[in-house]
Amino acid sequence: MHVVLIYVRDPQFYAFQADKRSIRDLPQIIGFPPIGIMTLSAVLKRDGHECTMFDQANPDTPDKHIVEEIRRIQPDLVGLSFLSTTSYPYAKILARLLRREFPEVPLAFGGVFATLNADRVKDQCPEVDFVGRGDGEQLILDLLENLDHPENVMGLTWADKDGAVRSNPPRPIDHDLDQWPYPDRESLPLDFIESMPLDVPAVLSMERYTTMQTSRGCPWQCLFCDIPAFSEGKWRSRSAKHVLGEFRQLQELGYGAVYFVDDHFLLRPKRIEELCDSLIENDIQIDWGCEGRVDSGRVLKMLPKMAKARCRSLMFGIESGSQKILDRLKKEQTLAEIETAVKLAKKAGIQIVHGFFIVGSPDETEEDLRKTFRFASKLRIDSFAFNRLCVYRGTPLWEEYVKRGVVDDSKDWYKYYKCSEIDPMVLPGEEIHRIRSKELRRLILYKLARRPLQSLRLIRRFMRYMPTRDVVHLLVKPFLGESSGATPAEVLSRAVEHQDMKDAAADLTKLDDSELKQRMAAPNPEKNY
Repeated sequence: MHVVLIYVRDPQFYAFQADKRSIRDLPQIIGFPPIGIMTLSAVLKRDGHECTMFDQANPDTPDKHIVEEIRRIQPDLVGLSFLSTTSYPYAKILARLLRREFPEVPLAFGGVFATLNADRVKDQCPEVDFVGRGDGEQLILDLLENLDHPENVMGLTWADKDGAVRSNPPRPIDHDLDQWPYPDRESLPLDFIESMPLDVPAVLSMERYTTMQTSRGCPWQCLFCDIPAFSEGKWRSRSAKHVLGEFRQLQELGYGAVYFVDDHFLLRPKRIEELCDSLIENDIQIDWGCEGRVDSGRVLKMLPKMAKARCRSLMFGIESGSQKILDRLKKEQTLAEIETAVKLAKKAGIQIVHGFFIVGSPDETEEDLRKTFRFASKLRIDSFAFNRLCVYRGTPLWEEYVKRGVVDDSKDWYKYYKCSEIDPMVLPGEEIHRIRSKELRRLILYKLARRPLQSLRLIRRFMRYMPTRDVVHLLVKPFLGESSGATPAEVLSRAVEHQDMKDAAADLTKLDDSELKQRMAAPNPEKNY
């Protein structure tokens, strides 16, 4: 059987230097590869099926091209994979376009948002025949064998002949991740650029770049995160031997940089030690990065070995410089643990230590917010991002908002809000912006003045791969105000933090279905993306 898999993205991903292509003569994208559909493609092909993949970020394959290819292929199933709330409107638009063009082809949704909202998604988007919940590897194989009998597929939501939405029993969590083949990276005609976190257009290397998943899930219950709900609070990992095999394959294919998309890589010291020893012993010459919690205890002792095994970047979810806010966010970590983790990472020789911070949390005062920036200035982090706290269904914060009457779960389930827009316990958005802008300028000046060598090393890395004027503008932009013009790189990525596009995507999630259908009726609906 032939399956078409499409990765749906909100418009935060763009071709990098469209007039320049990779050494393989392919478009280059700043962003993460769609490792989910790549894995499903490998699973399907191993089972004897055919699979064709598309990524909406690819400028060579716009939706018009995808439609033409589906018409040519005549697949047995089309699967649309998307990650988040902000991608859902685009998935609906594309699904309706495909249903209009191919009324007989089965359509399926998959991904985190679809899993957590399967019944409601199926009801709101009847054009889609199936919604897969949870891990998709075995599910998609079972679905192909039971397209006419979906009641036999565990983890599937569908509609019977009377139109009633039915959800089959959940698929048990599978702990044997080694059973699945490595992602099918070579069949997607697209190359990816390694950049700073959140796809900031600050390029880290022009090595052939990809992502890898060595574990799934996270057992912690942070207030703003939906991962525990998706993974049922469980953490599962691949063996070090299996991960090494994938590294060997990537090295043979010419990859030079990898980022682990694990929800929490720093969890089991024995596994990390075994993996690092294997990478060192097998002379794996691929730089890699990961993210994890600062309170990983014994794992932090592995940092020197991780650096020796070519771990180049480490991303910590720091969130706040106020212990009160850390507790409010249920981070279960302390300021002392944060300082220790960052200090040990730099001492171990990790080249780039990044700090993720959240602003605009419930009960956060102006003083709490300023504490966060002062705390960031103390830390030896190389880079940082201060993002507004947003809320969406599947997170503990959403449940709190439902109980407080801030959101209506029956009406707002598919929406995405900045907390500062809807929660009276959060500082107003204008106030947050004012404080963040002022404190960010201070922080940049402090880093340049007090940690010049560290700052210059990072800037020098950027300048290897970016025009000097773009690097300069990246640094001075916070001092220029909103009226200043953007560099080509910023236009390309819709500003350093993608805030314009985030705002647009958030607004789009609040449209009701009738408004989306109006977009669908446009002469060239694919251009509305």
